[in-house]
Amino acid sequence: CKMITLQAVNVENFDEIISLSVSDEQREFVACNAESIAQAYVQEQCIPLAIYDGPHPVGFVMYCVDRDDGAWWLYRLMVDRAHQGRGCGRAALEQVLTRMKADPARHHIYLGVEPENPAVSLYRSLGFRFDGRVYGREHIMVLDY
Repeated sequence: CKMITLQAVNVENFDEIISLSVSDEQREFVACNAESIAQAYVQEQCIPLAIYDGPHPVGFVMYCVDRDDGAWWLYRLMVDRAHQGRGCGRAALEQVLTRMKADPARHHIYLGVEPENPAVSLYRSLGFRFDGRVYGREHIMVLDY
């Protein structure tokens, strides 16, 4: 990926964003984009964004200040199967982390992930670590800053 930008999900790009998908073996790790966009509609603190490489949508990310604990959470990160392995997810996540870290009131970013999810290596490489909490199948990772 050469030119990653984060853009609002809107009526013009909605169909393209909901048509993006991960590989079959990755489906158990991430909700479909339509479900995530619906969640953002009813959970207004969520920030859903389309990931673009130049003019082409290649993925989706959603983050928010969680209503239960008041902390930043990365709720979703997905890159379409046709665009994986090119650094798109890393570039998008770096931009999202920069946005969250700009908030002077918070100093931790959390995410939930199944330990066998290949994205764990990406999260570790950006400074996330498992904090020992487990909710169902998801293990919580934290980035302190």
